[in-house]
Amino acid sequence: MITLSKPYITQKEIDTVIDALKSDRLSMGKYTELFEKEISKIAGTKHAVAVNSGTSALHLIIKALGIEQEDYMIVPSFTFVASANVALFEKAIPIFVDIDPKTYNVDPEALEELLKRIEQGRIYINGQRVKIDKVRFFMPVDVFGQPVDYDALQPIVDRWKLTVIEDSCEALGSEYKQKPCGSFGKAGAFAFYPNKQITTGEGGIIVTNEEGIAQMCKSMRNQGRGEDEAWLNHVRLGYNYRIDELSAALGYAQLTHLEEILFKRDEAAKRYSKMLSKYDWVEPPYVADYATKIGWFVYVVKLDEKINRERVIEYMSSHGVQVRNYFAPVHLQPFYREAFGYTEGVLPVTEKISKNTLAIPFYTTITVQEQQIVVDTLKEAVERVG
Repeated sequence: MITLSKPYITQKEIDTVIDALKSDRLSMGKYTELFEKEISKIAGTKHAVAVNSGTSALHLIIKALGIEQEDYMIVPSFTFVASANVALFEKAIPIFVDIDPKTYNVDPEALEELLKRIEQGRIYINGQRVKIDKVRFFMPVDVFGQPVDYDALQPIVDRWKLTVIEDSCEALGSEYKQKPCGSFGKAGAFAFYPNKQITTGEGGIIVTNEEGIAQMCKSMRNQGRGEDEAWLNHVRLGYNYRIDELSAALGYAQLTHLEEILFKRDEAAKRYSKMLSKYDWVEPPYVADYATKIGWFVYVVKLDEKINRERVIEYMSSHGVQVRNYFAPVHLQPFYREAFGYTEGVLPVTEKISKNTLAIPFYTTITVQEQQIVVDTLKEAVERVG
């Protein structure tokens, strides 16, 4: 089986984790601090706060920014469900915006139109027209590692006075016009699940230039302890969102060859695009001119809408190649349909794209031979069952 993803683990990672084990400090030790310092350099921010998942990172950011019950947060539906769920953790309400058909990121025109409808009171939840006095928060997503077009979004953000939280959980190493992703909002987040560019097993991190946000997130990740982190002294509501020292050690070791990882993934992406360019029934990922660097997370193609994607997935899996649909719209997940009454047709671009996208095997060590097998098997699947 050629798997969809796999982590890139070398002897360096093994030795570093063993060193952490021997240290007798398995939480909040030196590797957590080293990992945070290296990520802050990569993101070009003053602060980084490591936590146990990307979801935790996003949650702490919006909490630190003061999101409240019945606040509204604009977020794309073409993303992992956690991007929207974190608003619900605080009893705020996510409002979904449509995406650009090429980049799959937030469409600035769609954002402008959504904000106008909000101003005019033309937003419906559970079939009821809802009057929204003000939307304060906006969470764009650098989906699949493709940077959001921040220059196009900034005038809209400024005009409507939106607070931006950058979900860069899939975009470690990506750059927008030579500026690192994660550094555009009040704060940003990266995630390190095993299919990401680097992994900590499970883990995430908050990056920000604002000391107040960093200090608040440090406190809340550690059960609400104060800045002195005194034992059993809790100054606010907090959570057990700490990253463990073994995970931090793994992440720190991974960062020592991040450029090698990013280079290999970029080369693999280019090979796939070249291999697939001869077929008119598939579109390789679009790379915008402003994306001066992409830290490839997954490699997602778009199939012709006439192709039966489910049969293609079944055929490829039965022939030793693991593939998956990527992403299913958040607003059409059963929970969101039930809670907010969403139906199909609300976000036409998101819904159309989601029906035709397919993630194919992609990881740092994938070989040319493996990629050729993937492409050949995809071609067979389309011809025989698609």
